[in-house]
Amino acid sequence: MSMDTTIKGGGGAFADWRLRHQSGIEESRHNVRVFFRDKLAVAGLIVILATLIIAIFAPYMAPYPEQGRGDSDMQDRLQAPSREHVMGTDQQGRDVLSRIMFGARIPLIISFVVTAGVLLVGVPLGGIAGYFGGWVDEVVMRITDIFLAFPALVFAMALVAFLGASLQNVALALVITWWPWYARLVRGMAISLRERPYVLAAKTMGVSHFTIIRRHILPNTLGPVIVQMTVDVGAVILEVAALSFIGLGAKPPTPEWGLMVSEGREYILSAWWLSTFAGIAIFGLVLAYNLVGDALRDVLDPRLKR
Repeated sequence: MSMDTTIKGGGGAFADWRLRHQSGIEESRHNVRVFFRDKLAVAGLIVILATLIIAIFAPYMAPYPEQGRGDSDMQDRLQAPSREHVMGTDQQGRDVLSRIMFGARIPLIISFVVTAGVLLVGVPLGGIAGYFGGWVDEVVMRITDIFLAFPALVFAMALVAFLGASLQNVALALVITWWPWYARLVRGMAISLRERPYVLAAKTMGVSHFTIIRRHILPNTLGPVIVQMTVDVGAVILEVAALSFIGLGAKPPTPEWGLMVSEGREYILSAWWLSTFAGIAIFGLVLAYNLVGDALRDVLDPRLKR
């Protein structure tokens, strides 16, 4: 082969790579434009970012940081919303706004831990099951069927009751009950991807199976997984609040929103603000994640692109 042919061949390969690279950049820009045209999704993203900022800087932004951490002031107990306490005070005299601001850390941290856990467990298992098929697929899918036979919240309640009530055990229980959903999702896509030409070519070249799974199968499942994960974050926040509400999650004086709603039940007629503002915080953050998840589904799912 002559030097000119080699140069032309290399130039052609470079031009092809450059074309694909530019095409990927254009598609990413288009996806960003589509996302930001959805006003509800942008509003949801703003709520999520605002919650993140409040969670990080709560010690500096909260009007009563000591009360946000749990210190009591019985002289000001059950004060209605006022200038000094915008959202009133609770049965221990603690500023409700400060408690909600400090409590913003808990759903964000636990939702991140749970989603990271289910991704680390469910995605690789689903990819392995779908790629290899046969008895490997049967074993993994039958295990997932056992977990999916129980309602997720009921199963999580049983696990937390067995392990002991704490936020750490709540996170562990949700990982155990949720990973099968991601395994089934990735397994279905892996079955289709294993027959793609580039996967067959990699097999022909002698690339190891686990390298193919890591480089070709799992990366191509990220779009639907990200969409599912974004929607599931809201469900994680709801389930954490529900478990704390029934006494299986956070314990006093932890400023967890579900626990705050539970503590306010006894005073709902005389001090409505105790449960109301914490419930609004849960509702707003869950709604924000759902709005962002719906928009991401429209952007990343090829079947829904307009």
